[in-house]
Amino acid sequence: MVSTEITEIREFQEDLNAEYLNPKETPLRGDNFTNFKGHPFFPADLKYIVTAKFSKTKNPRPFNLPTSSGKTKSYREYGKATFELNGKSYTLTLYQSLDLIKQKKYKDYLFLPFHDATNEKETYGGGKYMDLKIPKGNTIVLDFNKSYQPYCAYNAYDYNCPVVPEENRLPIEIRAGVMYEDIYHH
Repeated sequence: MVSTEITEIREFQEDLNAEYLNPKETPLRGDNFTNFKGHPFFPADLKYIVTAKFSKTKNPRPFNLPTSSGKTKSYREYGKATFELNGKSYTLTLYQSLDLIKQKKYKDYLFLPFHDATNEKETYGGGKYMDLKIPKGNTIVLDFNKSYQPYCAYNAYDYNCPVVPEENRLPIEIRAGVMYEDIYHH
């Protein structure tokens, strides 16, 4: 029987492929769009769904996160998620985009940019992103199977993407989510 988690991961993958195949939504241009059939994904792996302890940041100050194009975007730290993977504990910082929270549909949206040891090998050198919702209690589920590459991995000309902050660099491989073959920058 397929678990709910696996079903959700498949839906995430199908939605992401549909977005990139849709001429109105895709970041792909020219041949990259014409040749695109779908993203490569790591096999769904339930060990990469972790329940993290969540602690909300008190009195966060807005700050400018550098982006790939040298510009900045305004964020504030929202909280920290501490989780265990393979017996070791790690903490990642979650952010809120000060532009996005002005829109009703994004008011409870959190942004998790991270870097791990698969970057520059099977995934984009600049890191991976995960979208989350503000948790109700003091835990938050991180499903790394739903992590993806930033738009600028596919199109550096039209997008500028937040650079992963130093504190969100993991020393381990997270073999989950969207894989990446750099055919876009040759």
